[in-house]
Amino acid sequence: MQSNTDSSAISGTITRLQSHVDMYEATNPSHVNYRYWQLVQEMAKIVQSIGPPRGSSSPIGRLPAEILAEIFLYCIPEDANWAPAPDLAPMQLTAVCRRWREIAVNMPNLWRRLRLEIGHGDWQQRAFCYESYLERSRGRQLSLTLECDNNNWTELRSLLQPHVDKISSLHVGLFSDAGSFPLVLADFGGLEELAIYTDGFGPAPALDNIEDSITHLPPNMRSLRLLDVLLDFRTLTSLNSPSWAGLTNLEVLVVGLVRLPRLLRLCPNLSSLTMIGVFMVAIETSEQLAHTKLQSLRISGNLSTDSVLFGLLGLFENVTLPNLRIVEVSNIGGWAHKEFKAFIERSQCPLESLIFGGGARTTAQQRAEYLTLFPSLELVVDPMRSLFLE
Repeated sequence: MQSNTDSSAISGTITRLQSHVDMYEATNPSHVNYRYWQLVQEMAKIVQSIGPPRGSSSPIGRLPAEILAEIFLYCIPEDANWAPAPDLAPMQLTAVCRRWREIAVNMPNLWRRLRLEIGHGDWQQRAFCYESYLERSRGRQLSLTLECDNNNWTELRSLLQPHVDKISSLHVGLFSDAGSFPLVLADFGGLEELAIYTDGFGPAPALDNIEDSITHLPPNMRSLRLLDVLLDFRTLTSLNSPSWAGLTNLEVLVVGLVRLPRLLRLCPNLSSLTMIGVFMVAIETSEQLAHTKLQSLRISGNLSTDSVLFGLLGLFENVTLPNLRIVEVSNIGGWAHKEFKAFIERSQCPLESLIFGGGARTTAQQRAEYLTLFPSLELVVDPMRSLFLE
């Protein structure tokens, strides 16, 4: 610590760590396991007693590597939108001193989250940094965010190819001239979570590749979020892909006729479903479908069209959901109270939360009937709430 320490760098790092501890102690005192809390408290005491580094006798210099490793994990930014930068952990930690660099570089868990920006700036310089992250992860599961501003995917594919089986979470932002969806999802054997989104400006990205990709999901996929990619509902319900059977969370922006039983048959293990879009309900004549896994159902329509003015009449016509706990609706106009009440009575579900957001019209009498059925029900009426805003 005496000869290779940057005093200003270590002082800045320690200050940031102390503020993180103070904030976490104030907001989450009961959400940290006992051993971890001991380590954080020990670090806080050391920080309080330390001044500028003065050689090897400095308390921070005597910290065991195991405690430093815990501290390093604690100072990783929580914001999912951060990008690699010299003044942010973990890169910042490697610049403090030789010992800290050795510990940080040899901690694969520090390098598991990475945001890659494609399409602006010096790609070669950024690619070198990205490759360092990926190599230091040493086979750990990766969580990646790709921000794409052009359609030159050659470099990206080359960078990710050695690591595709280790990517468990992937968020893809398609902006401006991003072009078609750049990735073949079937190549990501370890992928568990996928989210695709846009900036909401300019022409929408080409959907052909996206539809082709979601037809055959990786075998471990559990969460699929497509809230910025408008899909014809017929595309979803005609997939007939066995790979969708493993999904537990599905969030989609849809247009067209909605056949809820068909979608639930496609995803028998689904526990959470969010549907947003311009659609009307298509009543199926098939037999009743009992879906035992679904616990959360969130729906938002579009009040600018006539298709939602019937309050989603028919949505629950042929469905029984015995484990449904949360229902949230917005932008659907008049609420199909009689149909919904018959549905929850038929399902015998343990409903815990019923939320009516903006653009969902109910009466005091209707809400009172729900509270009679479920005395402990959390019933929320919030005109400012909308799924479009989340």
